[in-house]
Amino acid sequence: MSLELMTLGCSRGLSTLLLLAVALVVVSSPWLSSPVDASVSYDHKAIIINGQRRILISGSIHYPRSTPEMWPDLIQKAKDGGLDVIQTYVFWNGHEPSPGQYYFGGNYDLVRFIKLVKQAGLYVHLRIGPYVCAEWNFGGFPVWLKYVPGINFRSDNGPFKAAMAKFTEKIVAMMKSEGLFESQGGPIILSQIENEYGPVEHYGGAAAKNYVTWAAQMAVGLNTGVPWVMCKQDDAPDPVINACNGFYCDYFSPNKPYKPTMWTEAWTGWFTGFGGPVPHRPVQDMAFAVARFIAKGGSFVNYYMYHGGTNFGRTAGGPFITTSYDYDAPIDEYGLLRQPKWGHLTDLHKAIKWCEPALVSGDPTVTNLGKYQEAHVYRSKSGACAAFLSNFNPHSFASVTFNGMKYHIPAWSVSVLPDCKTVVYNTAKVRNLL
Repeated sequence: MSLELMTLGCSRGLSTLLLLAVALVVVSSPWLSSPVDASVSYDHKAIIINGQRRILISGSIHYPRSTPEMWPDLIQKAKDGGLDVIQTYVFWNGHEPSPGQYYFGGNYDLVRFIKLVKQAGLYVHLRIGPYVCAEWNFGGFPVWLKYVPGINFRSDNGPFKAAMAKFTEKIVAMMKSEGLFESQGGPIILSQIENEYGPVEHYGGAAAKNYVTWAAQMAVGLNTGVPWVMCKQDDAPDPVINACNGFYCDYFSPNKPYKPTMWTEAWTGWFTGFGGPVPHRPVQDMAFAVARFIAKGGSFVNYYMYHGGTNFGRTAGGPFITTSYDYDAPIDEYGLLRQPKWGHLTDLHKAIKWCEPALVSGDPTVTNLGKYQEAHVYRSKSGACAAFLSNFNPHSFASVTFNGMKYHIPAWSVSVLPDCKTVVYNTAKVRNLL
């Protein structure tokens, strides 16, 4: 459905939100575990941190697109917004402007940024790439790379693989030396190798497939103790998890039944090009997409972007990308809360967390409630129950019967029932947050 059609109105919304406050799951600080006991793994349902399945809400904040002075406030606002994880790319051309000459100062101080995330009690998803796209100059590659004799980017090519492996190893070694992987008691629970290679892989034939296999094996061989991800990579080799990027990912399934369903880029808006309109994604549509993804079994969702920031200097890349990388994100370019987007998504995250004990227990039971309506119900052995009632008709509200009770669901929306009875949140109903 086009974003232009998303003109759902605001309404009073969460009048019953506090009714289930007593059901809020209190999760202890992730830093209470000793480094010896720290571990990250996964199964078909979720990422498992220190033995517990987790429903993880993440947001992208790119450290070079803001200033170090802004970082603590941005991270705190992300935490206040209900996020568990901060996701960032690593920007090769900012860190190695000339061969073998490294820079990690100023707004490229990656270690400082990650330690601030740790201090806030949040996790990190580190997308090393080192090709990152990100509407960043040269996709993150340093310009000197193209002058390496015999090089062929992102392929089964010796000079390129040597350069890529060297930089990836450099970043991993730096993280290890600072004790920043969760396996060491740090905040990094996930890493990513490559970036959205799948859509162009077919152009490279067998050499491209060999490159994907090599990249995965190289990354896993670095022994970080945390899972690796490849986004938009349907043939991601085991044990690497393939993940979805897009406006909607409720249709997505990983390439193996024992991998969790992950959404590494849930697009909150879009980048701005010179001469073009400023993109806007209504928060009702954003919330609908996330709620549908969680309802259908997703367990990790990352907002791209949660704070877009600014393309300082000559860092903007792609087709006439502006200096502003605001992205219509919940936190705007200048670090201010964008309402009602930030607040409405914060309410969604609270509702999802109330459902977490049931969500991590297994797969949902799906019941058709009408032509465009359905219920996804999760039940745990301990008695927890959570339901998501969806109406994916883009034009008309629906009245449905669920568990013997009547519910009214606005068009293109999801109602969340953390006890399978009481609606505490609907994606189309936005509180007055201005």
